Amino acid sequence: MKYVDEYRNAHLAKMMSQHIRRITTKPHTIMEICGGQTHSIVKFGIDDLLPEAIELIHGPGCPVCVTPLELIDKAITLAGRKEVIFCSFGDMLRVPGSSTNLLSVKAQGGDVRIVYSPMDALKIAQNHPQKEVVFFAVGFETTAPANAMSVYQAKQQGVTNYSLLVSHVLVPPAIESILSSPHNRVQGFLAAGHVCTVMGYTEYEPIARKYQSANCGHGF
Repeated sequence: MKYVDEYRNAHLAKMMSQHIRRITTKPHTIMEICGGQTHSIVKFGIDDLLPEAIELIHGPGCPVCVTPLELIDKAITLAGRKEVIFCSFGDMLRVPGSSTNLLSVKAQGGDVRIVYSPMDALKIAQNHPQKEVVFFAVGFETTAPANAMSVYQAKQQGVTNYSLLVSHVLVPPAIESILSSPHNRVQGFLAAGHVCTVMGYTEYEPIARKYQSANCGHGF
């Protein structure tokens, strides 16, 4: 894979951080959107490399955090049915619903299984044709293609006991919700590149025009 060595070059990283310090002339408050960005920033100490004038705020990049309570309650109800094998990413199991969570349903005998992709759930459906296999399809735009592919593959292969509980959300409305808050301090965003790969970048342009034209100091 190209550029792996470049991303891990300590000398280049130090040069870039020094350059950022030189050109930073006033405070900036920036929010990273993607949970993967947050993970990398914290893991590699990028926030410590930046000058104090640049404040990073962790954004709504975790799909678990933006999954509605109503959907979590539906997932818990489905997971408790005897005829259902409920498949989910592991980070959803401890998320509380109105009264319990998926991990508790599993402990009480519900067939709740941790998978790493929707294709894993489809394979479970193929191996257990007597059960209804439900995959908890949560996430931003980037998860939609893989979830859609699993449904397409199920149809192609004649698998009729596979379905999705869908909780897809979009990044631009989350950004606009933040910018429209009267208490907002965010001046710019580190947008998620993999979301742009799926959706393109043009959907951000109306938001940038709207808030820049309002002289709110927001940018991208």
